[in-house]
Amino acid sequence: MEPIDIGIIGGSGLYKMNSLENTLETMLETPYGEPSDKFVIGSLHGKRVAFLARHNRNHTILPTEINFRANMYAFKKLGVKYIISASAVGSLKQSYAPTHFVFPDQFIDRTRHRVDSFFGQGIVAHVSLADPICGYLQGILYQAAIDAGVTSHKNGTYVCMEGPQFSTRAESNLYRSWGADVIGMTNLQEAKLAREAEIAYATIAMITDYDCWHQDEEAVTVDQVMKILSMNAEAAAQTVSNGIKALDLSKPNPLHDSLKYALLTRESAMPKARKQALKAIIEKYVSYDEEN
Repeated sequence: MEPIDIGIIGGSGLYKMNSLENTLETMLETPYGEPSDKFVIGSLHGKRVAFLARHNRNHTILPTEINFRANMYAFKKLGVKYIISASAVGSLKQSYAPTHFVFPDQFIDRTRHRVDSFFGQGIVAHVSLADPICGYLQGILYQAAIDAGVTSHKNGTYVCMEGPQFSTRAESNLYRSWGADVIGMTNLQEAKLAREAEIAYATIAMITDYDCWHQDEEAVTVDQVMKILSMNAEAAAQTVSNGIKALDLSKPNPLHDSLKYALLTRESAMPKARKQALKAIIEKYVSYDEEN
């Protein structure tokens, strides 16, 4: 298969990209099991793109149940260098209103039950996550949203909670006291695994509600989330399209070499089965001969 340049991860309410041309669907096998859904592969603005519905196109997968490693490993197998994530979030700021987009550059981890690294079991690596978002891709997407007429906010902190329940009021107010900007249930694991896979990652955080801290607003409901997402569907699709058009794939990006100094385990000490399982991730830095 021809290498894919760009991956798109669609969240709640964003289960397809109608603008993709010459599409085909494929399910990829990974050492970590099946991805969330079949990948829809096509072209947009002359670039090869793979779309994945994060929760499955029928929304059958809880945030905690998402096989993040399989999803990201499959994108890596396809050759993806950039991932554009889109997801619904709650606002933790008065000035960040429903229908606005936020392009966060930081995360706080409030999850408890998730595997979020490819490494372990005999192979150790420590990547830098000081800046978990690709600033280049983030800037392109922010401008793409402005061009699409969306009220948008660049930078800020995304609290990644476990779910599937929404926050208590006490939790929501705690996150506000930390200075966080939005809250969601999915993006941090994607950002961590993308960094280990040397894929540049940025997210479009689409505000659907004020979480539950806002005393003058109703507490968040699924019905409310879906109504706002439906209102924003065209703007979200246009933002992704504008961003893909502007993305310069020839531009050097240091995130595409994130593992260069991160592997600590000597190759001679790597268990063969683990080394093979990690092939798509580490093959640039270790040898794979017939004996391995």
